[in-house]
Order: sequence, then structure tokens, then C-alpha cells
Amino acid sequence: MKKKFGHRSCSVARSLDILSDRWIFLILREAFFKVRHYDHFQANLGIATNILSNRLKILVKNGIMKRENDLEDGRRIKYRLTEKGLDLYPIILAFMKWGDRWLSDEDVPPLILYHKACRHSLTPVMCCEHCGEPVNARDVMFEDIPGTPCSEFRGHHT
Repeated sequence: MKKKFGHRSCSVARSLDILSDRWIFLILREAFFKVRHYDHFQANLGIATNILSNRLKILVKNGIMKRENDLEDGRRIKYRLTEKGLDLYPIILAFMKWGDRWLSDEDVPPLILYHKACRHSLTPVMCCEHCGEPVNARDVMFEDIPGTPCSEFRGHHT
């Protein structure tokens, strides 16, 4: 589904159509902390039940989470992240990193992440998939229309 905003077909705008609500991101955060049940989402977030129900429906409808029966208690439903939902993890990490840097009153971040493979603490970094170098806004060029270079941006930084 191509959605146009101005002259640009925009994946950011399409993503925001689904994800631009603070409760959506807080539910996702809890899901990444392995919260699975409705009552646990509600208790952890202090969210009104009608809002929680609505946001979970949005996440399920858009294939970001799935509902499944709890095998330990058949009367309960579990909410799990799908592959599409798991792909949102870098976004959650980017929000966390930005908040730790710019909004924290603490000397240390409120949550320290560790890489399971090497057991070292980590700071999330976006890297180029080809060379492995960290990437920031000044390191990126783009083509506005696939196959048609935007020469005005080629070689220039934002």
C-alpha cells in the first residue's frame, strides 16, 4: 500500500499510521520485557482497560502481535510479538538510547543492556549492514524515486 505525503511515497508516514500512539510503544516495551497477559500489561502500565483493549486489537490487526491460548490456563489469552513485531526492537532501543542521553536526570541509564553472546554491556548503535560502520544522519544519501538518483542530495549531508 503506497501512501503519498506531498510528493513523496512515505514509509515513515505509513508506520506512524499504526505506531504513533504512546500506549502502542509502551505495550511493545512491555512485550519485549516478556509480558504476555492482558492483566499484566494493565497492571504494569496503569492503562485504562478500554485503551489497552483497543491498542492490543490494533497491534493484532496489523500483525505486530498475535493472540494465542495460554497452554497453562486455557481461559487466558497470551499476546506474543510476531516477526513483524520483533522487527520493532531497534526502534525501541533507539527511543531508549535517545531518552537516556537527552531526558534522563540520572548519572547512569535506568536500564543497562547486556549482549547475551559476549556478556558485555551495550549501547545500541545503528550500523551499515555491508561495512559494519556506525551510521548517523550525516552519513546517508538517498534516492527519492527508486532508480532515479537525487543529484541535489548526492554527496551532500543533511
